[in-house]
Amino acid sequence: MADAGHTARAMWTLFEPIHAVTYFAPEARTAFAEAGLRGFWRGYFGGRAAPLGPAGAAVVTASFFNFAPAFVARAIPAVWDLITPEDALATRLAGAEAALSTLLLGHEEEAAAAADLLWLAIGELDFSGRVLAAANAALPLPDDSGLARLWQAATLLREHRGDGHFAALAAADIDGCEAVALRGCMDLRREDLQPVRGWTDEQWDNALAGLADRGWVRPDGRLTNAGQAAHDAVESATDWAAARPWARLDPQTTAGIAEALLPLARACAAIQPYPSPIGVPAPGAA
Repeated sequence: MADAGHTARAMWTLFEPIHAVTYFAPEARTAFAEAGLRGFWRGYFGGRAAPLGPAGAAVVTASFFNFAPAFVARAIPAVWDLITPEDALATRLAGAEAALSTLLLGHEEEAAAAADLLWLAIGELDFSGRVLAAANAALPLPDDSGLARLWQAATLLREHRGDGHFAALAAADIDGCEAVALRGCMDLRREDLQPVRGWTDEQWDNALAGLADRGWVRPDGRLTNAGQAAHDAVESATDWAAARPWARLDPQTTAGIAEALLPLARACAAIQPYPSPIGVPAPGAA
């Protein structure tokens, strides 16, 4: 792997699909529905925000960055009338474990070994300025299931990366709607992105107009060279901000973690769409 930033991006393609079963696997969705969180977004916001405690809409909107405030407010804080954060945490972990039990059937020992390796990479990471990562790091580590430990490690690493990504966007003066609209000018379609982030047509069009004023978007809605460079700069800053877990390890250890994760990530990626609305490349593609 060429450098720490490239290593961080490559590793993201391997732990993100493991985390993302909580969004795409039927077992995970069923767990939330059976807990009383019917409708995808109640489970999404309740499960992902639960490490923060009974947070309000403003805190969740800021922490998740690219969702429209009104969209978040449809679920938060009302979801806490349906489930406590503690029960939401137990539900999301149970759903993720059930999903991995199906996807990684017959590979439980490999999953447990990969979990141990990921926690080695996490070590005593510093979470200053990384609210979602810090909240997940404060959760107790499941010790009775290699699948649960694997999912929780993947979740912690993806929120660590996500917190750094949001900081990179903010430093580039790109707001939440602009971030999604910018991505929609690449390989993801507006009609796929806009509804799942809750922005209105007016908000989206204003974001595109602002990006065009900066010289980043052409009249046909595609990125200019300057727009692509701006996107690439944010991605590079994100990669470097996510590099610390891997920079502390020797290359052979990191390569061993990647080798252990790749077949597991590919199995999990089989139920997920690519190009991904999350933006992650397919496992091993980076």
